[in-house]
Amino acid sequence: MKKLKILHILQAVGGVEVHLRLLLQNLNPNKFEFVIIHEEKENTDPFVDKNGDVVKTYTTSIVRNINPIKDSNTLIKINSIVKAEQPDLIHGHSAKGGIFSKIIGAKLKIPTLHTPHAYSYLSAESSLKKSIYLFIEKLFVPLNNKILACSVSEKNRAIKDVGYPEDRVCVYNNSIKPIDQIKKLSFQQSWPDNYICSVGRPSYQKNIELMVEVISKLKEEMPQIHLVLMGVGFHAPNLEAVKQQIKEYNLEKNITLLEWTHRDDIFNIIKKSKLYISTARYEGLPYSIIESLALAKASVVTDADGNRDLIENNQNGFVIFDQNVESFKNKILSLLENPDLLKTFENNSIAKFDKNFNIDNTIQHLEEIYFTNRKK
Repeated sequence: MKKLKILHILQAVGGVEVHLRLLLQNLNPNKFEFVIIHEEKENTDPFVDKNGDVVKTYTTSIVRNINPIKDSNTLIKINSIVKAEQPDLIHGHSAKGGIFSKIIGAKLKIPTLHTPHAYSYLSAESSLKKSIYLFIEKLFVPLNNKILACSVSEKNRAIKDVGYPEDRVCVYNNSIKPIDQIKKLSFQQSWPDNYICSVGRPSYQKNIELMVEVISKLKEEMPQIHLVLMGVGFHAPNLEAVKQQIKEYNLEKNITLLEWTHRDDIFNIIKKSKLYISTARYEGLPYSIIESLALAKASVVTDADGNRDLIENNQNGFVIFDQNVESFKNKILSLLENPDLLKTFENNSIAKFDKNFNIDNTIQHLEEIYFTNRKK
C-alpha cells in the first residue's frame, strides 16, 4: 500500500511542538510519510517517527506577528516546497501555519486540515484586535479547508465564532502516552514537600496574576501553602510584573518559580503535588492538565476553553466560573482538607485519561481522519 504523505506547517514551539512530536511518534510509519516545514529560528531537536527515523524537514521564516513582506516571501517559499513534495494532505498548526496551509492548499488543490491550538483572536487583549484576528480567520472559511480541532471547545469556536459548517469540523483530542515511570528530579528540590503546582508562562493567556491572588487569599487561612509554578521562562511577557506582585503580597516563601523545567522533572513535580491548578483565560487542550490526569491528580481550574474539556466539575476537580478568587480559594481548601474527596477525584482523573486522552487508544481515530480527508 502506498504511504499517505502528510505535510505539516507550523511554528515548532511549546505545546504545538509537543503535539507534533507525539503524532509522529505514534502514527503508523508503514501507513504514513511525513514532511515538516517550521520556523528557521527554532532550535529544535530533529523530529523522528515511531521507528526513530528522522523526518524530512524544511525551515523558513514563520513569524508570530503579521508582517506583509516577510509573510509574502514565506508564502512563496512554502508554496514551492509543497509543490515539489506533492503531499496527499496538508496539516497546518496555529494561526500562521493555518493561514499558509489554507492559501497553498486552495492554490494547489490539496486537501487541508487546520488545528488552531487555541484560536488567535482569544489572545487579543482589546476588542479591536479580537475583531481583526477573528475577521482574518473568517476570510479563509470559503477556501474549502477543514478544521481539525484539538478539543470540543475548539470545535465549538470554529462553528459558532468563525463560521465553519459543522460537517467541515472534526475533533482529535490532544493525547499522550501513559506516564508509567517517574524519574528523580534532575536538580535539588528547594520547596516544601506539601505543595500544589501548575505549569504556565506569565502571559495574558495563562493569567498568572489571578493565580498569585488566589495564593495570597489561601495564605490567610493556610500560612504554609506553597505553589510550584513551572515553565515561567519561555516567552513570558508578564514575568517581571508577576515577580513584583509576589513581592508586594509577601509571597516569596509561598511561591517557587521554575524558569526552565525538563519534561521528566515536570512529571515528578506534578506527581508529588497535592493537586494541580490553572487560571488560564483560554487553552486549546493543555498538555499539562492531560499529564495531571495521567498522573492521577485532581485539579481546580478556570472555566476556559480546554480546561472545561479535561476537568468535569465535582468529578475529577472543580471548575471556577468568572475567575472568582474567593471560590478558587475555597475549592482548593476543600480538597486539601478532605482526603476522601481528593482521592475520589484522583481516581476519576486517571479513568478519564484512559478513556479519552491515552494516545494508545486515540491514535487510530487520527489515522482515520487523515485517510478520510486525503487527496483522492
